[in-house]
Amino acid sequence: MRRDHILTLSCPDRTGIVYRVTGLLYESGCNILDAQQFGDEESGRFFLRVHFDVPGPAEIEVLHEGFDSLAEVFGMDWRIHDASRKARLMVLVSKQGHCLNDLLFRVHSRQLPVRIACIVSNHEDFAALAQSYNVPFHHLPVTAANRAAQERQIVDLAEQEGIDLVVLARYMQILSPELCDALAGRAINIHHSFLPSFKGAKPYHQAHQRGVKIIGATAHYVTRDLDEGPIIEQDVARVDHAMTPKELVRMGSDIESLVLARAVRRHVEHRILLNGHRTVVFR
Repeated sequence: MRRDHILTLSCPDRTGIVYRVTGLLYESGCNILDAQQFGDEESGRFFLRVHFDVPGPAEIEVLHEGFDSLAEVFGMDWRIHDASRKARLMVLVSKQGHCLNDLLFRVHSRQLPVRIACIVSNHEDFAALAQSYNVPFHHLPVTAANRAAQERQIVDLAEQEGIDLVVLARYMQILSPELCDALAGRAINIHHSFLPSFKGAKPYHQAHQRGVKIIGATAHYVTRDLDEGPIIEQDVARVDHAMTPKELVRMGSDIESLVLARAVRRHVEHRILLNGHRTVVFR
């Protein structure tokens, strides 16, 4: 039975990359279903995502051997992903549950092809919500005194559950550099404003005080630099002088939920490649 796979790669840009890659896929009996590429003149790097099907496990082994050799020639960073495998998510949340609720519904209604393996929170507010979706809920309170131990519990739980992606769905805690490093490349945060403006507490109140005409939200990868990780997805909404901070919060919550869901989908469908501090996001 043929199975779908996704190849992602980046390397220094030069002629012959697509020719060699597609030739290797053809020689292994693969059928290309979709291909997207981007050459960045500024960084001098080439990015490629190929969705293909393959006859069987033997051909996948051949492909891995072939790409190992090809990587030496072109200096490639590459991976082949099984497109049928659902990513396992850990969702971190505090006291604002709109993003969590949205993710749970999207997964339950099969709009988002992932498995939420567990929910972790420093509060107990959403234990009942998690139970209603039959998702394990872990209450891990955090204080200045126990922060290191609490973060070790998060890392241990991620390893035990085989977590592919950690989603900070309005988890209102600053992660330590050690935890950021442990989750590097597999943790997405939703920031409650259109970065880089209005960082910190009460961004919609800040926006209201400044009389802004657009508010938004930003999903980005978690790094040691607070709210400065590579940006994955953003969106905005128009506001006007008659709106109150409460109305801005309501609108902002809707945008946050949508932006986070889009970012999670892009990640689990292997559409994001890092380009230095930026991202290449294939649609």
